[in-house]
Amino acid sequence: MRFNFSTHSAAPTSTAPATTTQVNGSNGSNGANGDQANQPLKKAIEADPDSLDSVISNPQSYPITIVPNRPTSYYGLSQNGKPFTRQPSCRSRNFRPGSMRRVRRRAVFKNGDCNVVQKHLQRRRVRFLQDMYTTMVDWQWRWTLLAFALSFILSWLFFALIWWLIIYTHGDLEEPHLPDNQEESGWAPCVSAIDGFTSCFLFSIETQHTIGYGVRTTSPECPEAIFMMCFQSIYGVMSSAFMAGIVFAKMTRAKQRAQTLLFSKHAVICQRDGTLSLMFRVGDMRKSHIIGAGVRAQLIRTKSTKEGEVMTQYFTELEIGTDDSGSDLFFIWPMVIEHKIDENSPLYNLNATDMLQDKFEIVVILEGTVESTGQSTQARSSYINTEILWGHRFDPVVLYNKDLQAYEIDYGRFNETTQVDTPLCSARELNEIYKIQEGFRTPAETTFTMRQLSHNHSDQAS
Repeated sequence: MRFNFSTHSAAPTSTAPATTTQVNGSNGSNGANGDQANQPLKKAIEADPDSLDSVISNPQSYPITIVPNRPTSYYGLSQNGKPFTRQPSCRSRNFRPGSMRRVRRRAVFKNGDCNVVQKHLQRRRVRFLQDMYTTMVDWQWRWTLLAFALSFILSWLFFALIWWLIIYTHGDLEEPHLPDNQEESGWAPCVSAIDGFTSCFLFSIETQHTIGYGVRTTSPECPEAIFMMCFQSIYGVMSSAFMAGIVFAKMTRAKQRAQTLLFSKHAVICQRDGTLSLMFRVGDMRKSHIIGAGVRAQLIRTKSTKEGEVMTQYFTELEIGTDDSGSDLFFIWPMVIEHKIDENSPLYNLNATDMLQDKFEIVVILEGTVESTGQSTQARSSYINTEILWGHRFDPVVLYNKDLQAYEIDYGRFNETTQVDTPLCSARELNEIYKIQEGFRTPAETTFTMRQLSHNHSDQAS
């Protein structure tokens, strides 16, 4: 049932009879004055409409505002009258205005590949052909193996054609001079046991790879055949050495060794000795160590000069180290690399909120010499702002196993972190707070706990 209070006369509906009550004064004499002063208030009692269409078709029967421009799907029905189903939204329910993270385009992928595409290179093919060895080493394996096979097959066919021309011009392919008739005619061929192009192709393979089955041999009748045999033998040695060198270089290049060098999935920021520090972890899966291992980190960020020039790819070297040994590592187990965020750090003025909203990329590079091969290797990775966890610390992965009497490395916890109490303010603000506390007391002596600092800064941000 629905009650409709209106200042107008409501027409009775067929669904339920309408009853009208007139409001009068306290006595009969004041009734006429009451009718003239006040409009009659009518009360209509009618049943609920059978469908939403009846309400839309008769908007005066219900005190709502009808917007005719809105589709029927807005009220829960589709165009054909069936129930309307809301489509799943692509926007996350965790979205909040002002909390959108600004993700930077990567310059270096997590696997170390550089996200760089070159175009408009002049004489590109000519320059690459001039450095054929490096070009073939940089090829993918399928193209290298294809070039490896074609280099032999095409050379066999090429020299087989030359041998056929030499034998043809000498007349060894005439009917009386074929191998079956040479004893009767007394013919001395350039190459014995040659009766067509197929036998020339087989002799080309034997000559180039010095197989020497002992059936087909050259004779002193044709000086050009002797010269061609010497030339093809020299070419066969050079081509085999060239292709073997390319395959060996591809198998032993530094990029392959870098596949077993690990970088942590995330970088973390927490306090160490009262100072905010950016940290990431590196590890080596092999037992053969990296000799003279060194690690570097560079920050890629947009910078504006005093003259107004905007440099979108500005590199800044970060001072990093592990413990007190600097950037040179004794790389026998996974190590945490630390960058202290001090006055000389480009991250000195960034707080937790700025870290999410700013756009930058930290490229980390690990270099060293492979112990087993003596070749230099380099492994790369990068961290963007969304891959830096504020207020986290890496879990230890190196423990001493008493049963094995050796240090045990648990790579299952290589990327594991633990959340710790960390101020959400920047390193500059943190140093100012330390200076204010108790007459410039040091961070180790201050009584201002980090839990209170983190709580107060979160309250201000909210």
